[in-house]
Amino acid sequence: MALLGKRILIAKPGLDGHDVGAKIIALALRDAGADVIYTGLRKSPLYIARVAVDEDVDAIGLSILSGSHKEIVVQTLECLNELDASDIKIFVGGTIPRDDYEGLIAAGVRGVFTA
Repeated sequence: MALLGKRILIAKPGLDGHDVGAKIIALALRDAGADVIYTGLRKSPLYIARVAVDEDVDAIGLSILSGSHKEIVVQTLECLNELDASDIKIFVGGTIPRDDYEGLIAAGVRGVFTA
């Protein structure tokens, strides 16, 4: 399986308090063979980046429903760069307008997933 042995961090940045989707994704990734770390609610981009480095993850999944996805993605990528961890891949999901996909991909996001 492609995810066997991969470490993935699932994070809920910002003020959004709804995490059912993030938990479903975390369970699906775990069931597919990934080692999943879930940070919990309302984490800052710096906290997320530090946990990602400390846990030596291969990828970060950001679940964002607050509408601040562009800012949070850029801030998280900047924090990863500051920690010399720009090789960690980021994917996002949540309430993200289709018009924003291209900009997120251009910023460095590897995939955008919505309902």
